[in-house]
Amino acid sequence: MDCVRWEEDDEWKGTLEKNHSLVTYNDFAQEVIARYKFRGDYVLSKAFAALIQKKLRSIPFDMIVPIPLSAERQYERGFNQSEALILACGREPHRLLTRTHTEKQSKKSRSDRIHFSQVFQIAERIPDQKILLIDDIYTTGSTLRHAAKQLIAAGANSVSSLTIARG
Repeated sequence: MDCVRWEEDDEWKGTLEKNHSLVTYNDFAQEVIARYKFRGDYVLSKAFAALIQKKLRSIPFDMIVPIPLSAERQYERGFNQSEALILACGREPHRLLTRTHTEKQSKKSRSDRIHFSQVFQIAERIPDQKILLIDDIYTTGSTLRHAAKQLIAAGANSVSSLTIARG
């Protein structure tokens, strides 16, 4: 229903073309992603690589862009989980976006996740590019849509996304 609500809002309609997710965010996926993301089990990026590579063959894109972390969050975790997924697939991430530091999404309510201020910035124009955003979890779609909005404003032709899980 979140996807439907976003598309009914004139401000956000058409911002994100489509999200592709590898798995449903069930208890098992939650535990594996928590180990990867919050407990620093970086090697799990390689476990996802084969699934991601297979999915990438069916998604048209020109550039693959990780959802960035703020400098504080990157320091805290030691790595950007979205960028690690791209690298594990043997692809080069295009670091087009930067992010302002905010409270962790996982600590926010559903309503707070949907209604937050723009936290992404983009420094360069990217005319006529099909962008594929990479992130770990699609919950409400807010993070991906806020990033997509900045990419579209910078000239991207379209923005879609690929996440490990959809919850």
